[in-house]
Amino acid sequence: MTAIRGPIRVVEHELLGYKRTWRGTAISSFVNPLLFLTALGIGLGSLVDSGDGSLNIDYLPFVATGLMAAAAMQNGATDGAFPVMAGIKWRKSFEGAISTPISPADIVVGRFLWAIVRLTFVLLVFAIIASALGALDLATALHAIPAGVLTGQALTTAITAWTVTREDETSLSTLFRFGILPLFLFSGTFFPISQLPGFLQPVAYVTPLFHGVELVRKFALPGVDESVVTSLPVWVHLVYLVAMTVIGLLLAARFLDRRLRK
Repeated sequence: MTAIRGPIRVVEHELLGYKRTWRGTAISSFVNPLLFLTALGIGLGSLVDSGDGSLNIDYLPFVATGLMAAAAMQNGATDGAFPVMAGIKWRKSFEGAISTPISPADIVVGRFLWAIVRLTFVLLVFAIIASALGALDLATALHAIPAGVLTGQALTTAITAWTVTREDETSLSTLFRFGILPLFLFSGTFFPISQLPGFLQPVAYVTPLFHGVELVRKFALPGVDESVVTSLPVWVHLVYLVAMTVIGLLLAARFLDRRLRK
């Protein structure tokens, strides 16, 4: 119990802060999936479905699963970026925390636990909206939530480790502009990676969003063929994302300790 007490205190701190801001994030959690699924899944999907039929399912469930993983990535990346910079530089709440029995590792683990709660809420809302629009079966969409959470956590921990080594937010904006956003195009979110130019297809296999999209699709759309997902087994995606999460946690704890105690 002693080892978990510090991280739980961090979760309590994040929860208290969230009580003051939840309205804004809750609205975006509902509005964003509704707009994306309506515009891309239903609007663009009607054009794709009338095309050459290269996908053996309708475009709406295909893009819904991609967007579910992408929403996890976007939220996870955001949690690991600007709130961490705020704790280090703007509000300096991390410095205040380590003046108590809470350690830098407690802060990292506590924010990791809080991110699980946040990601689960975001993806639950997404699953419900996707089900209401007829994009996904609710039961299988719920089964895909842990895969989405793991995707988000891989980004949260990795970007936390990056953020604690930065001096200002400029590098974070650059990371999102040239790192996170391009992942939408190269990870099978909107179209199978088999449609990428041959020299770009290997790039997809080393991106975390690709593995997240594959996991979400394989859980949310059981039985789909290789026009929808690749032949890579589930365990490959799990190993990639779990390894990224664990390495990110370890590096984030080490770098944050070095940053706060120097």
